[in-house]
Amino acid sequence: MKHLTTPITNEDLNNLNVGDKIVISGTIYTGRDAALPQLVELIKEDKVPFDLNGSVIMHTAFSEAGIAPTTSNKEEIESTIPILSENGVKIHIGKGMLSDETATSLKENNSLFVITPPVAALLTSKVLEKKCVLFEWEGMEAMFELKVDSIPGIVAIHKGEKI
Repeated sequence: MKHLTTPITNEDLNNLNVGDKIVISGTIYTGRDAALPQLVELIKEDKVPFDLNGSVIMHTAFSEAGIAPTTSNKEEIESTIPILSENGVKIHIGKGMLSDETATSLKENNSLFVITPPVAALLTSKVLEKKCVLFEWEGMEAMFELKVDSIPGIVAIHKGEKI
């Protein structure tokens, strides 16, 4: 098990391979269908109110019921991954198979995709703090900043390879 703490560095990623089991601690962001395309628009306008460099985005909504990954290959989510990676996001956490084109963009930007078990109780127990940071009108699909301790996952796409 490899332990990572945000912000994630290129050196952190250089020591990982497809199939590695990891845990992530520190600050991560949540986003899915409603939020990620809006985040891309803020990037284009240079109006993101927090630093994306070395960040981690989990493809999920956040409700009182907890968090669990959503399917990352939804067009509204997968289409944002290249731009988010170009702008500093180092790890995308979700579930599902991504296209070869997305895997290539991850490789070009030294970013990776991590799958995590869709077990809301386990993942929610790892959240120490939460606050809404963008798109509050989207309700549970708003972007949240989470302080987490040991979110588990498996490296699924990295260095052009897929699990």
